[in-house]
Amino acid sequence: MRLILFGPPGVGKGTQAQILSQKLNIPHISTGDILREAVKNQTELGLKAKSFMDKGELVPDDVMIGIIKEVLSSEKCKSGFILDGFPRTINQAKALDEIFDELNIKLDYVISIEVDDDEIIKRLTNRRTCRNCGAVYNLLIDHIPEDNKCPRCGGELYQRSDDNPDVIKNRLKVYRESTQILLEYYDKKNILKKINGVGEINHITKLILQSIGVKD
Repeated sequence: MRLILFGPPGVGKGTQAQILSQKLNIPHISTGDILREAVKNQTELGLKAKSFMDKGELVPDDVMIGIIKEVLSSEKCKSGFILDGFPRTINQAKALDEIFDELNIKLDYVISIEVDDDEIIKRLTNRRTCRNCGAVYNLLIDHIPEDNKCPRCGGELYQRSDDNPDVIKNRLKVYRESTQILLEYYDKKNILKKINGVGEINHITKLILQSIGVKD
C-alpha cells in the first residue's frame, strides 16, 4: 500500500501515520525525519540541504525531491509507504509523479484528514510540550499534574510560541491556500479520500482503513 497523508497542524496526522504504519507494516516517511537523517548521515544531498538549513532558508525543491527519491527507492519502501509532509505545492506533486513513474510506483490513495479550524485552534492552544524529553500532551485529554511537570520524566511543560491563536490562524490560512489546489489535483485522479478527523483515535483509524479497503 502506497499512501500520501494530508492534514493541517492539529488534526492528529502524525498519530494516525504511526498507527497505520504498524497496522499496514509499511514505513512512515516524514519529510522532516528523512531530511534530518540525510543531514546526520552526511549524504551528498543531506549536505546540500544543511547548507540551506544553516542559513535559515527553505531547502530547494530539487534537493528535497532528490532525498525523497532516495528513500522511496530504498529497500524499506519496497512493500509500500506512508508519505507525510510532501508534496505541498503542485510543482512538488508533479515532480513526485515523475519519481513514481521512474520507479514504477503506483500511488494507491491520498488521505486528507479533515477538522474545522475552530477545533484545531482549541486542540493546539491546549498543547503542552516537555522541555526535557519532548513529550507532547494536551490539557483536554491528558491528566497533567498540578505542578505542571511531565508525567514521563518530570521535566517542565511549556506552551510553544507558535501554539497561540493568532499564529495558528495564520498557519491554517497558509495551509488551506496551498493545499486546496493539491486536493483538487488528486481528486481528479480519483484517489483522494477525505476522513472526518474528529472523534476517538481508534475510530478515525478505522475510518481510514475502511476508506482504503482494509479490514481493521
